[in-house]
Amino acid sequence: MAYDSDERPAAIQTLVAALQNHTVDTLKRLAAVLSDEKNKPVRKPDLVEFVRSRVMGPPDRTPPIDDDPLRALWRRLDALQQAAVAEVVHGPNAYFDAERFEAKYGRTPDLSKLDYLTYRQQVSLLDLVLYSGVMPNDLRQRFKAFVPEPEPVRLSPQDELPAEWTQIYEEWDEQTRTKKVYRRQVPITRRLTERAAIHDLRAVLRLIDLGKLAVSDKTQQPGTAALRTLDALLFGGDYYDDSGYGKDEKIGPIRAFAWPMLVQAGGLASLDGKTLQLTKAGQKALGEPAEKALARLWQRWLKTTAFDELRRIDCIKGQTGKGKRALTAVAGRRAAIQQALHGCPPGQWILVDDLFRQMRATGAGFEVTRDPWSLYICESGYGSLGYEGFHSWMLLQGRYALCLLFEYAATLGLLDVAFIPPHDARPDYYGNWGTDDFSFFSRYDGLLYFRINSLGAYVLELTDRYQPSAPEIAAAPVPVLRVLPNLEIAAVGAPLEPVDAMLLDSYAEKVSDAVWKLEQGRLLEALEAGHDIAVLAELLVALSGQPLPETVAQFLSDMTRRVRSLRATETALLIECADAVLATLIANDSRTKPHCLLAGDRYLAVPLASESRFRSALRKLGYGLPK
Repeated sequence: MAYDSDERPAAIQTLVAALQNHTVDTLKRLAAVLSDEKNKPVRKPDLVEFVRSRVMGPPDRTPPIDDDPLRALWRRLDALQQAAVAEVVHGPNAYFDAERFEAKYGRTPDLSKLDYLTYRQQVSLLDLVLYSGVMPNDLRQRFKAFVPEPEPVRLSPQDELPAEWTQIYEEWDEQTRTKKVYRRQVPITRRLTERAAIHDLRAVLRLIDLGKLAVSDKTQQPGTAALRTLDALLFGGDYYDDSGYGKDEKIGPIRAFAWPMLVQAGGLASLDGKTLQLTKAGQKALGEPAEKALARLWQRWLKTTAFDELRRIDCIKGQTGKGKRALTAVAGRRAAIQQALHGCPPGQWILVDDLFRQMRATGAGFEVTRDPWSLYICESGYGSLGYEGFHSWMLLQGRYALCLLFEYAATLGLLDVAFIPPHDARPDYYGNWGTDDFSFFSRYDGLLYFRINSLGAYVLELTDRYQPSAPEIAAAPVPVLRVLPNLEIAAVGAPLEPVDAMLLDSYAEKVSDAVWKLEQGRLLEALEAGHDIAVLAELLVALSGQPLPETVAQFLSDMTRRVRSLRATETALLIECADAVLATLIANDSRTKPHCLLAGDRYLAVPLASESRFRSALRKLGYGLPK
């Protein structure tokens, strides 16, 4: 555990120098905890030598192993104190960082503390080797000979998730006039985001292409109407349904808010009045593999300065006033979180708090503000986050990271997520002034686990190529669907799982509460959006427990063949010529021919990627094309 270079206390060369800085009273207490000998010295020089000799042995030689007092002192330390010594001895410098240590081990070791009854300093064995958090250099060199290196901080990935989460919360008891602590089991919702992101990207781009997505001309953020439209458009809707919550308990949009911000930051859309319009890059993204567009969006988001995710933590005020000048650069924060993601094994679930623990313990964290006094809750005086204990890592850095992971990384399909409602999910803010009536500190508090999926591994450059994840479809123990030869699908028995119902909705037309109909138009729309018919076939077989009827299997096979008969390669500019002779001339001239194709008698198709080269060649031919 080491301090950053700008936080370090002064180095101490020798144990004697460290002891010389103590008062006689403190030296006496160190001597008492070190040895039970009677007739200890009382003068300061003698006390210094007494402690030194019983810690390090003779001044002119290293004592043998069996008689080494330093090894004896090491054996007297408890496990946590030994861990503290090991971290300093094998760390990059001689400074003990209590915050990082607590993140790694869960608590800090016993060090000197003030007894508020007697106002006397209480010391421990660890105070014999650490002086104001610093280990003397001669002591550190001696320890290196026998103290084992500490275990590195490791994540604890999981293959499976628990079905429920034990939630701890407080409620006011009117009878006892005190707050009581309760526990309850909350079901965990799991959301697989890879296929959803591919669907959502194309759906949002098409909505923009139709001129139907409006944002504020001042903030570039979507309004209430736009958010409602997006929520209905997204695959499976947003993470939370607010309809069952009161006004002060509503969570608000997450994915629906993220998409307009992402496409603007990624250069796929720009503001035209109060409506977004597709840029050339956005038009190109409609015709290219979705994983490439999603990867570019993530890379562009990492660098954008147009928006700070901290603004989405609504209860933290002061971000737009003088506090804005104290906020750190967003690119640095995002880079730190992405670097932490690189250490997560793809395909396995990671507890979010476990990732945060590793970041803090390894010093790979980040700062949100250089002056927490400028940020506040409710009121800038009593509610200032500058007070001791009011700006913990989890309150500021943690909430920022939750937003980036939940609202942006997961929305882009990099991370599968598991979550509960945010209400009372993270009670760490209870002690802050002005939060008594808060149901949650941020709408992201319910995020518990994440998993880097195949798309995430590709976007984060953990793998060279994108291999779509196989859908997780489990065979039902009792059939819950009946697939009929007339292309109808009927729900029977137990209710469908939400994710299975969403898959059916994306492929088939729902004609009643319990019946879907396979129709050519709906199925073609699903295929155009990037869905795979093999996924639908696997779902139907798994949930019906029977092979598909021949008519259904033939219908799905025919639809697959029809879609594979055509392939969108790239978006092109269609140019009308004055007559067929001119069109033929341009299409066959050696300068323009490589950049265009003849489309009918009087039209030319120019790929958007070749437009600049085509215009240049056209001018050499003696013609110009108005923009």
